[in-house]
Amino acid sequence: MWIVRANMSDLSCKLKEVPEQYRTLGGRGLTSTIIYDEVDPQCHPLGPNNKLVFAPGMLTGTSAPTSARVSVGCKSPLTGGIKESNAGSAWAPNIAKMGIKALIIEGKADGYWTLHLSCADGKPVAKFVAADEYTGRCLFDVYPEVFKAFGEKVDVAGIGTSGEFGYPDSGIVFQDMKKRPTRYAGRGGVGAVMGSKGLKFIVLDAAGAPGVDIADEELFKTGAKKMRDALMQHDVTKPKGGLNTYGTCVLINVMNEAGGLPTRSFRSGRFEGAAKIAGEAIFETNKARMGKEIYNHNCSPGCIIRCSNTVYAKDGSEIASCVEYESDWSLGANCGIDDLDKIAKMVHLCNAYGLDTIEAGVTIGVAMDSGLLEFGDADGAIGLLEEMGKGTPLGRLLGMGAADVAKAFGNPRSPTVKGQAMPAYEPRAVKGIAVTYATTTMGADHTAGYTIAPEMLGVGGTSDPLKVEMAKADLSLAFQKTTALIDSSGHCLFIAFAILDIASGFDGFIEEINGVLGTSMTGDEAVELGADILRRERAFNEKAGFTNADDRLPEFMAIEPLPPHNVVSELSDELLDSVYGQL
Repeated sequence: MWIVRANMSDLSCKLKEVPEQYRTLGGRGLTSTIIYDEVDPQCHPLGPNNKLVFAPGMLTGTSAPTSARVSVGCKSPLTGGIKESNAGSAWAPNIAKMGIKALIIEGKADGYWTLHLSCADGKPVAKFVAADEYTGRCLFDVYPEVFKAFGEKVDVAGIGTSGEFGYPDSGIVFQDMKKRPTRYAGRGGVGAVMGSKGLKFIVLDAAGAPGVDIADEELFKTGAKKMRDALMQHDVTKPKGGLNTYGTCVLINVMNEAGGLPTRSFRSGRFEGAAKIAGEAIFETNKARMGKEIYNHNCSPGCIIRCSNTVYAKDGSEIASCVEYESDWSLGANCGIDDLDKIAKMVHLCNAYGLDTIEAGVTIGVAMDSGLLEFGDADGAIGLLEEMGKGTPLGRLLGMGAADVAKAFGNPRSPTVKGQAMPAYEPRAVKGIAVTYATTTMGADHTAGYTIAPEMLGVGGTSDPLKVEMAKADLSLAFQKTTALIDSSGHCLFIAFAILDIASGFDGFIEEINGVLGTSMTGDEAVELGADILRRERAFNEKAGFTNADDRLPEFMAIEPLPPHNVVSELSDELLDSVYGQL
């Protein structure tokens, strides 16, 4: 296994064997550790001293189900703290099969370049190819040209115009199973960091790759079978279950009914148009337009949950793939928009420009809340996204993200933590996720500690979403530690449903890891690995200047009651400070 260092300043690449301290790490655990070890927390995120790290998970590149994810780490230009964002695509297992444990991008180039990685004699080989011809253009136009230039069997990671412009609201895109630029490591401005390096694409040619070494094949196979069986049994993850049928947008009606669907820039927890944009509506709309039931597809090789949807137009053409719950909400209910086709068009534009759909939608919501547009103005929202894609003065302001737009308009209602926009769960109505938003090292992020499972879905037990109690700190921390482990494994976060409710699923998860790495970790020891990751991330943020005062929800949520429950945040400083006080 290799650590590959690409220095953009002199367009050179070096290989180094993986040091022992990194041997049992992968994914988020490895990206956050390298950033902690090598990046000055005080550096400018878009300066030459920041680094961008790609790391496949511990299990990525193996036959473990739903394990084709890669983590991307850096100092975030959005939050100013440590950042990990991950995505599922064929790019992830192929970089693992090439024997690359981590790819570290350093320095800063003149112009834009493609880093092309191939294999020779079992080792990665790198070359740089000029990429200026691809800049300033729609990714849906550019990606076919990149495949034509480098071969139809390569895998491509890249940035759109948003990354070129240095937007903190820019992601890194990987191709989906149909070679479309739609799979994003979206949050925190990782695309801007890639752009700041002068790196437009990373192209992988895995022909002749040696594959992933598995220390104990039998133990791994036993664990993978347990994991597969658990995923196939759980109502949420099984074939024609909730996610395969309705996608993640199945949560629209669930959260709306619970009064926790943020509406019109977090002014209400219910949206009267929810049923028009929910997962059920997508399924029925596609059925009517295509003349048959359309179940969802996999985002990456080996995914058996298959929750990625496609929204089709009346003429049968594709509008967008994939419209996730977060995107549907941020560009829909959050903006008062209930036109599914126009929401899908906005998702397509975000993909075309390389924008994070959560940050983009929340930013437009803040702009609407500030009087720039009326809530519900779908065409106006589309126009704002086009401004962002073109890099006009207004577009560049919007590309800075929700927190800066709120400041620019003098609006105290900024639904952000540590500068990052809140996702699609109203923290006043779901107290556990409020604790996660406030305290996670990543800024407001539901995936960092998904307490929605017990609070809303009855998965892994039950917890009253409206009840404020110290136990919410324990709940959030437990989910944050486990999530850091899952993010390090290369598995999709949705395995959480199976490992929370089916004991054999969790056992299989640990056996998979031990089988690949040759370790003998218990479940508790594996979760403690997640805790170690959080400690390093927290330490980095503290050195960057973060204090307990940054682990807070916005002030307006403590004083503005949220309909329909008319609740405020009510989280004490003592409760919030106790979360990381336990580590």
